[in-house]
Amino acid sequence: MSRYEPAEQAGPHTGATSARPDAGAAAGVGRPGHAAGAAAAGSLQAECEDALVTAVVKAVGESAAHAGSVFLRSRDGRSIVLAATCGTPPSLLGGWWLIPVNSPLPVAVAYRSGRTVHLADAEETMRRYPQLSVALPYRFGSASVPVRAGPESLGALAVVWAATPGHAGLSKAQLRHLRTIANHLGATLTDLRSRGGTPEYDATTVPLQVPAPDVPAVRVGLFDWRLDTGAVVADDELCAIFGLAPGAFDGRAETLASRLHPGDRLSLRAAARAAITDGRVLARRLRVRTAEGYRTVELWGRVPEAPGREVRSHLVGSVLDAGAGAAAVTAVERLRDGLFSLAPDGQVTYANRSLEQLLGVPGPELLGRCLWDVLPWLSDPTYEDRHRAAMVSQQPTTFLVCRPPDRWLAFSLHPDANGVTGRVVPSGPPQPPSAAAGPPVGSEEPTGAPPPPGPGHSAPGRPTARTAPARLGAIYRMMQLGSALTEAVTMDEVCEVVADQLLPAFGGQHLAVYVIEEGRLHLRFRTGHHDRFLHRLEGRPLNAPLPGTQAPAFGVPLFIESPGDPVDAFPADSVEGVGAWAYLPLIASNRPVGACILGFDDIHHLTTKDRGILTALSGLIAQALERARLYDAKSALAHGLQTALLPHRLPVLPGIRTAGRYLPGTSGMDIGGDWYDVIPTGDGVALVVGDVEGHNIAAAGTMGQLRSAVRAFATAGHSPGAVLAGTNRILVGLDPGLLASCCYIRVEPGTDRAYAVRAGHCPPLLRRPDGSTDVLELAGGPLLGVDGTSTYPETRLDLPRGSILALYTDGLVEERGSDIDLGIDDLRASLAHARAGDLEELADQLLRKARRSPRRSDDIALLLTAYHPE
Repeated sequence: MSRYEPAEQAGPHTGATSARPDAGAAAGVGRPGHAAGAAAAGSLQAECEDALVTAVVKAVGESAAHAGSVFLRSRDGRSIVLAATCGTPPSLLGGWWLIPVNSPLPVAVAYRSGRTVHLADAEETMRRYPQLSVALPYRFGSASVPVRAGPESLGALAVVWAATPGHAGLSKAQLRHLRTIANHLGATLTDLRSRGGTPEYDATTVPLQVPAPDVPAVRVGLFDWRLDTGAVVADDELCAIFGLAPGAFDGRAETLASRLHPGDRLSLRAAARAAITDGRVLARRLRVRTAEGYRTVELWGRVPEAPGREVRSHLVGSVLDAGAGAAAVTAVERLRDGLFSLAPDGQVTYANRSLEQLLGVPGPELLGRCLWDVLPWLSDPTYEDRHRAAMVSQQPTTFLVCRPPDRWLAFSLHPDANGVTGRVVPSGPPQPPSAAAGPPVGSEEPTGAPPPPGPGHSAPGRPTARTAPARLGAIYRMMQLGSALTEAVTMDEVCEVVADQLLPAFGGQHLAVYVIEEGRLHLRFRTGHHDRFLHRLEGRPLNAPLPGTQAPAFGVPLFIESPGDPVDAFPADSVEGVGAWAYLPLIASNRPVGACILGFDDIHHLTTKDRGILTALSGLIAQALERARLYDAKSALAHGLQTALLPHRLPVLPGIRTAGRYLPGTSGMDIGGDWYDVIPTGDGVALVVGDVEGHNIAAAGTMGQLRSAVRAFATAGHSPGAVLAGTNRILVGLDPGLLASCCYIRVEPGTDRAYAVRAGHCPPLLRRPDGSTDVLELAGGPLLGVDGTSTYPETRLDLPRGSILALYTDGLVEERGSDIDLGIDDLRASLAHARAGDLEELADQLLRKARRSPRRSDDIALLLTAYHPE
């Protein structure tokens, strides 16, 4: 609900609010100041609603889409909230009224990144945003653009279109128009905010819903007929109905009468006389001449003078042209096939008599309701999903259903942006499944969606008595959370996903996750501002008489909807400070692993459906949390191993400053085969960077052995070429099945010379004192571990005083699908233009881009050396 004033109710389609009848008196409505303030607030709300509707309708029209939506930032900043839609109703979007800002969904990505997300078809959607494909497994394309005001992101605007074969998505011009619409909306919302009219959006928001643009089924022309003179003032639509060009109409009633069937001209005069006598004309039918013959229209009107006047000189009214609507309804009623029409949200708007007979339900029971809510044998979510698939993908679909006891009916759905036309015909039972059988003739299955029952598909058996199935909203909410949890690796990531998904979905403000260690609860994660009660749970055993301990102890969720709810055996103040709580046990492999606690600031009623969804979700959370706990344990072990293998600190040497960095490439597992080292030798200092292939404990173990070998040969005084040759022989002898690359440079302080050698490694970079930076092309040998007899030639380098050497591994310069030479040149440019005063700061600056890149998958080692001999 867009709130400017407190309100009790919200209209389902307009977002308008209405207060209790006595609210005005209680609030002092009637006082001049209050009335002016209320009027101003109402005006601002109307401006906001007009801006939202205009933006979403224009976006759908400019992009030739069948649906569009506007999401705006929530009051607490954690979510973006559905504020307005055009076309496909929100009920078909998987319950996505609130989307966490950190969600990997396109509209959330557009909001937080400020960039357009364009997905041309279902294949691109599946590849880039699998979570969206899980929840909406249909053929469609989409574009999401941010709604911004300067640097501030206010929300996002999204459109959806049918991804038919050959559709390449939106053109660059269409995407520019979308961004223009979104920017204009952002500017309007900012202007409203400056005038004190910023609406607030949260879980109670009722979005504005606008039907998709459509050709009107009925035309209405307006007129003002001067009965005493015969002069007629008509609008353009009335002229069009009578087949007259607006500029060519001479304003005479005789001209209009000439366009009528000869037998109806007297009827028009009779209508004028009736108006003078009765003061009105009701549904007088007239036949208007057209190129194809005659079309029937209706005349409605009234005399506007006050009752009692003897002279009635004006007749104002309308001419209604229903087109072929009435004839079409008559024709449809003659058919023996069942025909029906569904609104975009699935409610029946028309059903012919044959459909009533085929379904065994009177028409009045169908109108205004969904078929799956009226008919128990259609209540399986599979059939509801057929309607959802048709609306989202705008593709026809068919399915076969058994009406008890044994009557089979074939349904076909044909969608457009404003609803679905359905057809039902009797059919035989489905054929046995066959490897050669395909989908039913005429059916078009949405990509990724479950196939409907029919020839070649298994169909539900004869309906039996059972509990009501879960609705699609509950199913897709579980799928959405489950999909998000699959990408969460660590316990912290799991908890963040749970908070991002559960709080917006159920309107909560607080969430805590406790884990059980040695029979006691320990807080792992919390968000929200009420924490006094949560502190009472820390370290408590499971047999403590508290809701948070009893839920995991007995495996039963506990829901407290208000502070006054009786909670047996628990202290009365256990929920003080919060209006409602949901205590969810986290059970994995039949044993308690923790508790998830959801809190609400105010009294909050959780329906039976809500409780069932939360209970089901708690099982998913428990499994993900247990998996993450095991991963964290392995990660801690790996991190300890990596820390032990890399240098704890680099040596301090006269005239030389060094800085090293290691960045793992595998999320959560801080381990890999990259390493760096600085080794003092008898006649200088050795700088080493190496890379063992792989990102696992075997790679780390081999790296440790190679680092030790290089250090041993270097400290023994061997030349750079001999160091790598000896290390290569050791790796071949160990035969770990892994190869390695390495770059080794020995600097001789005081001589301004260095000797470099490399084994299949990236070339180092040299920044001179004037800032010019070059890639040092060194003579090189093969990778370590290929051939035990390999040799490695040395290259002499001149090091100007004040220069900086950069040694690195390929993870810093290589990304999937890009040329490594371009990456090396980018690093060279970054080193050349960076501030070189602080070596540690310079190292962080060179790694900044890599840290933020979502495409990086390899480890990175970086060693910087500044040469400043005394």
